[in-house]
Amino acid sequence: MELITLLFFTLLLPPLTLATIPACKSTCGSLPVKYPLGTGPGCGSPRFHPSVSCAPNDQLILTTHTGSYPITSISYATSTLIITPPLMSTCSSMQPCPNFGIDWAAPFQLGPSIFLLLSCANPSSSLFFKGSPLCDSSNSHLCAAMYTCPSVGSLGLPLFAPSNSCCVYSPANLGPHGDLDLQGLKCAAYASVVSLGDYQTDPSRWEYGVALKFSPGGFDNYNFATACAACEKSEGVCGYTPPRNYFVCVCKSGANTSSDCYGQVAFWNAAVRPRGGFSIAGRAWWATLLVMGFWVGL
Repeated sequence: MELITLLFFTLLLPPLTLATIPACKSTCGSLPVKYPLGTGPGCGSPRFHPSVSCAPNDQLILTTHTGSYPITSISYATSTLIITPPLMSTCSSMQPCPNFGIDWAAPFQLGPSIFLLLSCANPSSSLFFKGSPLCDSSNSHLCAAMYTCPSVGSLGLPLFAPSNSCCVYSPANLGPHGDLDLQGLKCAAYASVVSLGDYQTDPSRWEYGVALKFSPGGFDNYNFATACAACEKSEGVCGYTPPRNYFVCVCKSGANTSSDCYGQVAFWNAAVRPRGGFSIAGRAWWATLLVMGFWVGL
C-alpha cells in the first residue's frame, strides 16, 4: 500500500529527469550561447550539432569539412555569426591558405562579406564563375590598399604588388559544393572583410572575418520558440534528447525538464534533504529510484 501511495505521488510530480547528457552551458568563453546554437550534443537545436560546439579551451567553434574555425561574435538579433579562419590573410599576416567551405547540409549561408583573392596567377579580369566575371572592378581600390600591407611579402609578392593579381569577390554563395576553391582559381590566399568602417584605404583597420547567417532551428509539432523562451527566462538552457530529439530545458540543478526550471531548485533540495526526514516530493523521488531498481533487479 505504501509503495502504491508513493507511486501515486510520483505521478503528480513535475516532469523531471536526471541529466543524461553533458551539462549545456549558456556561455562559451565570453560569448553568450542561445538557441538555436549549443555548446555540445543535446544542447540548442540538433540541426546545429556537430557544426557548433564549445571546445575544451572554452572557445566556441564552427566545424565544416574544410576545418574548424573560431566564432568571434554572434548577433542573435540578426542571426549572424562571425568566424575567423586561422590561416586567412589579414593586413598583419598573409600566408598561402587552404580552401574555405561550408557544409551544404548545415543551416548556414554566407552573410555580407567581401572576399579578396590574393596572389592570383591570372589577371583578375580573367577569373569567371559560371561564365560571369568573378571580380568586382568597381572595388579594385581595395586590392591596391591591401597590397600596401608589409605582410604581402609573405606571399612572395613585392610591396605595392600589381593589383591585377588580386580579385574582389562578393559571393552570394560559394558554388555548388560550398567551397572557395583557391586552387581552382589559381590564387594563393584570401582575405575576408566584414566591415571597412570609415577606413576604405587603410586595411590595417578593417574588420576581418567571414559573416555567416543562420536560420532558427525548430521541432515538428511543437511550439519550440515559446517553450525555449520560458526555459531561458528561468535560467535554463534549451536542448533536446536523442534519438527522438524531444525538447528539454537543462537546469543548473542538474535536472532536465520538459517545460522550465521554475521550482526545480526547491524540488531538488526537498528531494535530497539530508536531515529532518524527506518531504512528500522527496519520498516520491526516492520511490522512483527504488521502483527502477526493483524492475532492474527482475
